[in-house]
Amino acid sequence: MASVPEIFGNSVFDEKVMRERLPKSVFKALTATIQSGTELDGAVASVVANAMKDWAIEKGATHFTHWFQPMTGITAEKHDSFISPQGEGSVIMEFSGKELIKGEPDASSFPSGGLRATFEARGYTAWDPTSPAFIKDGILCVPTVFLSYSGEVLDKKTPLLRSMEAVSKQAVRVLKLFGQETKRVITTVGPEQEYFLVPKEMYEKRKDLVYTGRTLFGAPSPKGQELEDQYFGAIRPRVSAYMAELNDELWKLGILAKTQHNEVAPAQHELAPIFGNTNIATDHNQLTMEVMKKVAEKHGLVCLLHEKPFAGVNGSGKHNNWSISTAEGVNLLDPGDKPYENLRFLLFLAAVIAAVDEHQDLLRVSVATAANDHRLGANEAPPAVISMFLGDELEAVVKAISSGDAYTPAAAAKMSSGVTAVPDFKKDTTDRNRTSPFAFTGNKFEFRMLGSSNSISGANIVLNTIVADVLADFAAKLEGAADFEAAAKALIKETIAKHERIIFNGNNYAPEWLEEAAKRGLLNLRTAADAFPYFEKEENIALFGRHGIFTEAEVKSRTEIMLEGYAKTIRIEALTAAEMAQKDIIPAAVGYSSKLLKAAMGKAKLNISAKTEIALIEEIGALLDSFADANAKLDAAIAALDELDEAAAQANYCRDELLPAMEALRAIGDKIEPLLARDALPYPTYGDLLFY
Repeated sequence: MASVPEIFGNSVFDEKVMRERLPKSVFKALTATIQSGTELDGAVASVVANAMKDWAIEKGATHFTHWFQPMTGITAEKHDSFISPQGEGSVIMEFSGKELIKGEPDASSFPSGGLRATFEARGYTAWDPTSPAFIKDGILCVPTVFLSYSGEVLDKKTPLLRSMEAVSKQAVRVLKLFGQETKRVITTVGPEQEYFLVPKEMYEKRKDLVYTGRTLFGAPSPKGQELEDQYFGAIRPRVSAYMAELNDELWKLGILAKTQHNEVAPAQHELAPIFGNTNIATDHNQLTMEVMKKVAEKHGLVCLLHEKPFAGVNGSGKHNNWSISTAEGVNLLDPGDKPYENLRFLLFLAAVIAAVDEHQDLLRVSVATAANDHRLGANEAPPAVISMFLGDELEAVVKAISSGDAYTPAAAAKMSSGVTAVPDFKKDTTDRNRTSPFAFTGNKFEFRMLGSSNSISGANIVLNTIVADVLADFAAKLEGAADFEAAAKALIKETIAKHERIIFNGNNYAPEWLEEAAKRGLLNLRTAADAFPYFEKEENIALFGRHGIFTEAEVKSRTEIMLEGYAKTIRIEALTAAEMAQKDIIPAAVGYSSKLLKAAMGKAKLNISAKTEIALIEEIGALLDSFADANAKLDAAIAALDELDEAAAQANYCRDELLPAMEALRAIGDKIEPLLARDALPYPTYGDLLFY
């Protein structure tokens, strides 16, 4: 059996492989592009393409693809073989620099928000050399960006790369004022991925899971998560075998899968990687979600990435651990031993505080989906109100700065178990806060609002851009200062005083916090439909334009895509719920009632009491009448939705009318389910799905 170091990255055309296979001059040129963003010469691309092709063929690949990330939120690929015809019916295997650099997928069949019409089909994929190529399922995958024929951005990667360049440019300006020269600053991310595993044979019997990823009906099982015995509990052998194979497959792709454990809800688990460059981490998270699903199938399981597959138990999120460092590896959010004296750290901290406060709306939009609405604020995830947790030490530091008072650090403390044999250890300077949307965790910020199925690109595009904007403002104010240190301290104080309303170290679940947040003027965009219109506010269009992230047309197209996606998702759910009601629940209840009626009539012939059967028939009958009425109302609501043309109107209607109609139908359906005998149930129960 191969060891982890032997298999790690063996499916990746990484730096080690490039060093071995490329001429020194080509390797040097490609490395400069990867590390510094310098333009790559076409001749270099041809040499790289040939080496990449030879390596891939040796690994068993016969095809290549431009692997890209359209606005669907998942990845896309079109496979082309390496074969090139020769005389006398023979072929050779070729892969040119032109094929490496450019592809031409259809751009009109992906979401474009009106940027592309059906007859305007041409689009381009272009090689992203900063993310390594890899082999997946025998296909050489080349990470690329995706643009329309007229140059508009149609993917999630291009604006992410632009945002990384923007924050690097402005951070380099600021660092230069500290006398610190660096060519580049990078943002890093470590996305923790939560997910559910359910038996495949049961999944296939639930059309709601198949069509929507979540259960639209389902009464609670006798046991849920109330005993808190699943979290960090012993991993079941079937799941452990799945995790072992998952790790192997991820490691082969160079993905730094590090931590695995049971999560809070039954059948829920988590995988966390080591942090990495934001671009590569985003690619890796997309791959991780894909591989998780494929490996699950091999084990007779299905991996559910929906944010709320089951009502009444915790949903799944994706914690986005974001930080910012120099190319040389200096973490600019590391406070050091004396954060109150660390001027560089305090300036970058102040920039993040200002960015989060000024752009609460964009951060909320970046995690807004129909699925995530079911999770946010449900005592398993942060609420929809953006706030920041700094911890006791940093909060005391910023309060002292804001008030102008002297800061006295707390004495270092040790933790002792009281058991002689157990070593004492240094106590952290602050507790953690799992209810905070945006929490400082030592040398990074954990953005906890992302849903488990989200691409992390959206959140990090926003984070990079808003921090870049504040850093640009800081640099402009400080570059002409006669006394830089004094000016920087004054700017930090001014910034914290202006934006400290965003800092909250308490319980974000408490009802009092929502009242306090409103008094502070913080936004509470409860649903995705509430949040989406903020994306195209005039000041946000200007923000993205200043840093070259999106044009106005691209901002408005993305708003349209988000609104359409929200309405389409809920419409699919509504149609599925209506179909399950008509084809599964009503026939099952009628059939069971008929069986009870036959039993009652048999008893009556023998003068035996049928009180239980009759009572149950009446209870089921009354619920069925209400259920049928609710289903008719849902059908009418779907028909009314289909009469609307404008995306915002559709989204608002789904929020205000369609979702409540679905919830009313479910409430009755979930009362019918426990009344039916096991052999009369129309689909597997929560107990079947969660406690296999």
